[in-house]
Amino acid sequence: MYKEEDEFQEIRDAVRQLCKQFPDEYFRKIDAAEAYPEGFVDALIQAGWLAAMIPEEYGGTGLGLTAATVIMEEINRSGGNAGAVHGQMYNMGTLLRSGSKAQKDKYLPDIAAGKLRIQSMAVTEPTTGTDTTKIKTTAVKKGDKYVVNGQKVWISRIQHSDLMILLARTTPLAEVTKKSEGMSIFLVDLRQAIGNGMEVRPIANLVNHETNEVFFDNLEIPEENLIGEEDKGFKYILQGLNAERTLIAAECIGDGYWFIDRATKYANERMVFDRPIGKNQGVQFPIADALIETEAANLMRFEAARRFDAHQDAGATANMAKFLAAKASWEAANVCLQTHGGFGFANEYDVERKFRETRLYQVAPISTNLIYSYVAEHILGLPRSF
Repeated sequence: MYKEEDEFQEIRDAVRQLCKQFPDEYFRKIDAAEAYPEGFVDALIQAGWLAAMIPEEYGGTGLGLTAATVIMEEINRSGGNAGAVHGQMYNMGTLLRSGSKAQKDKYLPDIAAGKLRIQSMAVTEPTTGTDTTKIKTTAVKKGDKYVVNGQKVWISRIQHSDLMILLARTTPLAEVTKKSEGMSIFLVDLRQAIGNGMEVRPIANLVNHETNEVFFDNLEIPEENLIGEEDKGFKYILQGLNAERTLIAAECIGDGYWFIDRATKYANERMVFDRPIGKNQGVQFPIADALIETEAANLMRFEAARRFDAHQDAGATANMAKFLAAKASWEAANVCLQTHGGFGFANEYDVERKFRETRLYQVAPISTNLIYSYVAEHILGLPRSF
């Protein structure tokens, strides 16, 4: 194990111990019922793990992004799915970095204590996708309120959140100098908004990942819920993406190790032609390759987290960490399924569940193609491709 990992062994041991209370059978039943792992999430909150990135002055543990990635990794490595909780880790970052003192004093202590959940962020729209500057959802100032109209899609965990971060256009695209200007960030109190100008429609999907379409019809948001300066919201969103991508990279690394462990165990135990299948190079080489790829992604994850915690530019490393980790976990998933043969498709082995879950990160929260474009333009200096 690497030195960086050894520094967090106490955290690893504690998270693993908590996860033992929620074995494979727990997540298998949750997945079959298309339910939300409330008991697991409550246990994480009560133990303080989801407040790792909130400063101590607001009741968090102030551990930083590196420690937070270790927590996310261990959840997935233990067979769970941190996708149910990771929003609580990074969505509050927009409030922490860009919110007023009054906003932080009002919300962060309750978020740290688990009294408020801020699992949801609404940016993506059906007609714009990753072309965020073209969003059509508008927020128009009327007196002491903003009136919001528009639509969002793939907005996760709304049913399990009290608060939501919303990006909306406050100045029309045609009226701004730069297309990245004219958008603002708002804190939406879902307890008041749903049914009062905000409608939520769940989307059935490949994995047990609660996600939704959202419709805004004259939703009123108090002006004090504007985060930061009006029209500067896109900049605030970008600041949080590096944390999100690094955390998800860690989740993929956890998945990768889970697949490798399961594949190795099965290859050692499964007897065919009077010998363990793991004795065959055709079985063992792909597992070895998956480990090498996962370990390489792991190093990039730690470098991205280190840069973020040191307040250095982490854009390149966060993107590359997410790319490498998602690729490694998906390759490990394929190897694990192939090693198990037909049994890999059986629910009781949990391989097919984790297989579906880790596939998501080739697409979300940013697709591999967008990371290629980022690297080509911002690192290689090639012409912008879109």
